[in-house]
Amino acid sequence: EGTGDQFGLGDINLTTFVSPADSKGFTWGIGPSLTVPSATNSLLGAGKWSLGPSFVGLTIRKPWLAGILVRQIWSFAGEDDRADVDQMVIQPFVNYNLQDGWYLVTAPIFVANWNVEASKRWVAPVGAGVGRVFKIGKQPINVNLHAYYNVERPIDAPDWSIRFAVQLIFPK
Repeated sequence: EGTGDQFGLGDINLTTFVSPADSKGFTWGIGPSLTVPSATNSLLGAGKWSLGPSFVGLTIRKPWLAGILVRQIWSFAGEDDRADVDQMVIQPFVNYNLQDGWYLVTAPIFVANWNVEASKRWVAPVGAGVGRVFKIGKQPINVNLHAYYNVERPIDAPDWSIRFAVQLIFPK
């Protein structure tokens, strides 16, 4: 397939964290990150199962929440004709919390592809979004929508990205 506009779903990434129950001022967690090759088009995913470690750290100073997520994954299975995955993600995030569970957010996802030359290695976005935390029954849910412009990117990467996320929250 060539380049151009493409709409669809990307690969699914599941990242879980274990963290201390009693954190004071700074919360952190470590855990595995698993990427499942679920893209609806080869341009939207790696075609590889990938796994690696992840770390998150954050602090809350109401109405602000700020932190960083870092993960490194390597492919271990998948389509033989696709490139192996050796990828780091760095995601700083800042939320400004509003009333009724609404918030403003910037959470750009910086990506480094260690398998390519340095001039094609990084995707560096700038942008922001809006979200809301609410409950359906007793289940807390976080829904958000973001838009980012990629100021640094390989020539065949998109100029813009839109991110829509639905996250189930399992406290304690």
